[in-house]
Amino acid sequence: MPTSVGWVWLVVVLPFLGFLANGLISLVKPQAKSAVSFIGVGVLVAAFAVAVAVVAGLSQDQQGAPYVLTYWSWMTVGGLEIAAALQVDQLSAVMLIVVTGVSALIHVFSVGYMRDDPGYPRYFAFLNLFVFFMVLLVLGASFPVMFVGWEGVGLCSYLLIGFWYLDKVNADAGKKAFLMNRIGDFGFLIAMFLIFQATGSLAFTEVFEAAPEAFTINGEIITLITWALLRGGAGKSAQIPLYTWLPDAMAGPTPVSALIHAATMVTAGVYLVARSNILFAMAPVSSVVVATVGAVTALFAATIALKQWDIKKVLAYSTVSQLGYMFLGVGVGAYAGGIFHLVTHAFFKALLFLGSGSVIFALHRAYHATHSHDDAQDMRNMGGMRKFMPWTFAVMWVATFAIAGIPGLSGFFSKDGILAVAFARGHDHPVFYLLWLMGVIAALLTAFYMTRLMLYTFHGPSRTGEGEQRHLAEAPWVMTGPLVVLALGSIFAGVLNLPHVLPNPGWLEHWLEPVTELSHRYWNEVHLAASTEWLLMAVATAIAVAGMAGAVIMLKPEKLKAAKEAPAETGIQKVLLKKWYVDEIYDALIVRPTVWMSRNVLWKFFDAGVIDGAMVNGSAWTARAVGFVGSAVQTGRLAWYLLVFVIGTLVLLRAVM
Repeated sequence: MPTSVGWVWLVVVLPFLGFLANGLISLVKPQAKSAVSFIGVGVLVAAFAVAVAVVAGLSQDQQGAPYVLTYWSWMTVGGLEIAAALQVDQLSAVMLIVVTGVSALIHVFSVGYMRDDPGYPRYFAFLNLFVFFMVLLVLGASFPVMFVGWEGVGLCSYLLIGFWYLDKVNADAGKKAFLMNRIGDFGFLIAMFLIFQATGSLAFTEVFEAAPEAFTINGEIITLITWALLRGGAGKSAQIPLYTWLPDAMAGPTPVSALIHAATMVTAGVYLVARSNILFAMAPVSSVVVATVGAVTALFAATIALKQWDIKKVLAYSTVSQLGYMFLGVGVGAYAGGIFHLVTHAFFKALLFLGSGSVIFALHRAYHATHSHDDAQDMRNMGGMRKFMPWTFAVMWVATFAIAGIPGLSGFFSKDGILAVAFARGHDHPVFYLLWLMGVIAALLTAFYMTRLMLYTFHGPSRTGEGEQRHLAEAPWVMTGPLVVLALGSIFAGVLNLPHVLPNPGWLEHWLEPVTELSHRYWNEVHLAASTEWLLMAVATAIAVAGMAGAVIMLKPEKLKAAKEAPAETGIQKVLLKKWYVDEIYDALIVRPTVWMSRNVLWKFFDAGVIDGAMVNGSAWTARAVGFVGSAVQTGRLAWYLLVFVIGTLVLLRAVM
């Protein structure tokens, strides 16, 4: 084992030490913001440096086998043995670089964005803890260790989404994220029980090696396991029907949105499916369900993003849609393609969120607390920001080109790779042609709504207000610098996995082969003629250009009115603005009935009536009645006792005669 691989424990420990240190500062000396910044950012930069060294050592090793580093025995119960162990292989290496690298940039950005917040030390403590759990999730050598990280990022999402907890909207959003993720986590738990029953282990290497003999292809058990894993993944990665928590997660600070949406929590579901690729390959029905859920989510979320006015909500539904592409990729057996899109998405989506954060930051400074928080996020109150924020304007257009799929940028290669495999799978079953078509339509909508965001935010006249415009300016370089780095990633990350018709293709695909090779035997090999691949890329290019051109032609920023003057939405526009009323439907069918049952059945009838009334109060009344009867009988008069004795004797005689 290369020496540097043995240092991987530092990548886990460093963010945790940052959490402890900043947590202590928040309690002892919360005004020490310079120390908080140094620790909070420093531990992430150091963790990224160690991660690079670990991956460099792994790349020099030609064996391809995973390195499992066991530190102690965690749990031993009967035949179940769980070790506190980390696993370093090609898949965890990719995730490690993405998580630590992008998270470090978000931490740097946070120094400027959150500097004036009174909860600054607490914020960085939670942010460090979030990264600790995410690193543990991707490095865990078994399902239980992964599950610790899995639950940890769920906890941290609650803490960070509801960071401004005095605001009820923020607190409710944090609770919503926490509870909806618990629904998915139940599926993960069921999957672990079934996996242990079938294989006798929960360690990745042992489970995946035993899978070909422990399960039958498309068998009942393997199908149940993969469906349960999909439920867990759908909760974390915000797929239908468990996606509604993610748009509400915008309630937290914008860097938190970038961290959750780009590099950490929401990618966990995709990572889970990719890590369990052999299990899903042996369950073709489940794989089709994964791909279908992904394609439907990608298209559905893209329609909602068309009409949102909150700049962060547009990006939130965009994230849900892009995660759908990742699920489509891993669902059609393109595990490397799904991870590739995860990597490119981390760059351009982090850039988009942090860029929107810079815009919101500038508007907050311009408003001087005279407007509400929502006013600073409504695109109808923006416009013309390119004059005041040229760097943010430029880099956000780079990210927009990338996510729209303009050739040469990272998003084009990663999205096209997924759609190409989906199209090729159409030779096996026509349903994949339908999934490909849904992905193409979603790509068209993506190009449209992202161009809409840029036009209404940066082009046309300013709708901020004449007095406020004097205070608009570019964000400090501690915030703008990370945007430039992410823009470079959005441009060049595509070279990691170029199409087969281009020179040096498929590097990431070859890199991940040691992790995915077992699943290859259960998938038909994908073959696309060079002419077909070029045609598909041409279609993808035409779709991206058509979507962006359509937005430029149809939308007129100069005619858009500020939010207070804007007319009410009607018809299909209102339906999209209300997000197809899914939240309202959930509220009517699930939330309100649950609340009614909790209050009227469980509380008022069962708790207050049965437990308090019949059991607690009833026993007290019974004891009191017995005491009253006893006190009435014990009079102290001899004649009364003699009378009772005679009556009792007569009753006994009557009973025995």
